[in-house]
Amino acid sequence: MRKASIVVGLGFGDEGKGLATDFLVRQARKPLVVRYNGGQQAGHTVSDGQGKRHVFSNFGAGSLAGAPTYWSQFCTFAPANLLKEFAALEQLGVRPRLLVDALCPVTTHYDVLYNQLLEQGRGAQRHGSCGMGFGATVERHESSPARLYAQDLLFPEICALKLPAIRQYYRQKLENRPDLEFDAYDHDAADAHWLELVSQLLPLKNRGILEIVTEQAVFAQNSAWQHFIFEGAQGILLDMDFGFFPHVTRSNTSSKNAFDLLRRNHFFPETEVVYISRCYQTRHGAGPFAWETDQLHLQNNALETNVFNDYQGHFRYGFLSLDQLQYALQCDRNFSGNTPKKLLLTCADQMPEGRVTCYLGGEATTVNVDELPGLVGNFEGVWVSWGDWAGKVR
Repeated sequence: MRKASIVVGLGFGDEGKGLATDFLVRQARKPLVVRYNGGQQAGHTVSDGQGKRHVFSNFGAGSLAGAPTYWSQFCTFAPANLLKEFAALEQLGVRPRLLVDALCPVTTHYDVLYNQLLEQGRGAQRHGSCGMGFGATVERHESSPARLYAQDLLFPEICALKLPAIRQYYRQKLENRPDLEFDAYDHDAADAHWLELVSQLLPLKNRGILEIVTEQAVFAQNSAWQHFIFEGAQGILLDMDFGFFPHVTRSNTSSKNAFDLLRRNHFFPETEVVYISRCYQTRHGAGPFAWETDQLHLQNNALETNVFNDYQGHFRYGFLSLDQLQYALQCDRNFSGNTPKKLLLTCADQMPEGRVTCYLGGEATTVNVDELPGLVGNFEGVWVSWGDWAGKVR
């Protein structure tokens, strides 16, 4: 019997979806990791317990364990970011395999530039973007014919013919914002550099690292994979439909896209949803944050990979809001229905004496880690991570 596990974050991202994906892959038979939302802005940290550690953005978080990745058309594809990450994985001795949907929207240097200019121009009213062009790419594909797909990357001449339309698209969008100085940049040189990067994808294709595919082939009844592990990006509280506008991502971060992929391909494996939350709440970027505090004293967090950056600022910490976790679960029931549900709590080793402070209805309570799942919801299975790799999950 084929299986599907859908990994969903219950917060603002950074819950531990990379660890969860790696954990599930290591238990699976013939696994395939499916990225079903987001894109190059994800940052999923995986350690193998033997010295290898990597933050996955453009490959699935099951890659250290040898699982291939399917990059669905719900995700953006960024050639420049992919090449940089592939080089880092090669340094670790990891040979990933990436199947990219032919219809993935491609992020160009213009999408990144527009994203960064716009976020900088908001000043104190920033939305919390990470400045990597994800939302800009999605908006361009949804609102204009200036589209570039993953399949086009196999034809550099086609890419060169399409870039001028993308440049003009952004020039027009910024024509009333002379303060952002779109044309202060050497666009011709940037085009040439980006096309050179695109040409470097072809050797990866020839080596079997990169393959352009269709989703029908991935979910065919005769495909080789037995356990489809859907790796979500970001969390439900950033969802474009359920988050707190304007501090949201341009993506469905619930299980919606994963179920859409299964249903529209008439593929019905034995399915479970695995929700992820840290034992405390985090947010990286602007936006409301109910119980943010400097009174949260963590231990064993020296390997935290979320650091200050120019677009999101400092990584923010707070006590758990049970109201927001329960809200996120309610949002996801619209898509998951009666599908069996499990919970993985991460970062338990960071809580002094294994105690968690959380808020429900404005009232604070402090409980042992093992008591927390019962306050969040009803689950058919619960795991707790007491370290930064799959071997510490129990």
